[in-house]
Amino acid sequence: MTLTVFLAAAGLLDLSLSFLVEIVAFLAMILILARWVYPRVIAAAEGRQRQIAEQLEAAEKARKEAEQRLKDAEAEVQKARAQSAEIIEGANRLAEQLRADGRAKAEEDARRIVENARREIEAERQKALDSVRAEVADLVVAATERVIGESLDITRQRQLIERAISEVTSNGRGRG
Repeated sequence: MTLTVFLAAAGLLDLSLSFLVEIVAFLAMILILARWVYPRVIAAAEGRQRQIAEQLEAAEKARKEAEQRLKDAEAEVQKARAQSAEIIEGANRLAEQLRADGRAKAEEDARRIVENARREIEAERQKALDSVRAEVADLVVAATERVIGESLDITRQRQLIERAISEVTSNGRGRG
């Protein structure tokens, strides 16, 4: 009270009835506000706080879902890249296999052509030898008939011809 007396003595505080009414009205207003208004204001503030927390939670959930979708999309892109690389590698292997098969087929065809040509050459050579032998045999028979002056029978002619051809062949090989 000393403060109140000091303020009253200085003329700063007037303890009149209006002052007491103002204090009572102020306290009544505080009680009314505390009883009916503040709970609603606090409830509204808490509701807004819950709403903000829910929105933040939903935003966090949406962010996580977006990150997961991004990871899934990146995984799909990696999978697609791996598949495309595998397809390209398979195509390269197939192309190489086709090249190798083509090369092997060409080599086989070339080998077959060379072999056929060798056989044909050998056959032609054999034909030429047979032709030369026949011609030599005819010449030998003609020469023999002239030398001997008579015709030989067929068996005897063949024996003479074969012997002459063998001698010619062995003499030709011995020199070559």
